[in-house]
Amino acid sequence: MENPDNYRTPPQLKGIVTRLFSEQGFFLQMLPDGTIGGNKDENSDNTLFNLIPVGLRVVAIQGVKAGLYAAMNAEGFLYTSDVFTAECKFKESVFENYYVIYSSTLYRQHESGRAWFLGLNKDGIVMKGNRVKKTKPCSHFVPRPIEVCMYKEPSLHELEEKLLKSSRSPTLNSERRAQSVERAQREQQEEQEEDELTERDGS
Repeated sequence: MENPDNYRTPPQLKGIVTRLFSEQGFFLQMLPDGTIGGNKDENSDNTLFNLIPVGLRVVAIQGVKAGLYAAMNAEGFLYTSDVFTAECKFKESVFENYYVIYSSTLYRQHESGRAWFLGLNKDGIVMKGNRVKKTKPCSHFVPRPIEVCMYKEPSLHELEEKLLKSSRSPTLNSERRAQSVERAQREQQEEQEEDELTERDGS
């Protein structure tokens, strides 16, 4: 009898396992408890990340060791989540001198429209996204790829299933987790309504 796993959809997305070296002199790291910061030890397993493409020049940043996703909330704070939400999407852009910068796809300055970026200060501490400027060293990273891997696409539809199976939440309490699910479901509903309006307008 054939293994039922053979019928499962294979991973479809080509991403990389990499380290992200900051111009501040630190490697981005994610500890098992979900804490994000800088580490000067390039051999640490906590500095390994999966960069998974989830859109055009948009990636999910997942700690290999912790298995959590980096995310940015509406206040500009970086946190980690064990479920994939819209707040886990970062636009990946190449800046001057081949540095790469990562910005939230959801949030930006209301008045100026300036993007909010992932950044480390000179002490290797994560900064609020709305205080990071793309022209400053704090936002500049150099990926140091380890290997190319194939990934299953992270899906917002798996939120409820994952929450039921896992009660572990290193950095999000249950209330914030529920808010993340509710927000993701609301965003999906809004997208469906927009699609329906577009179809009606086009007919």
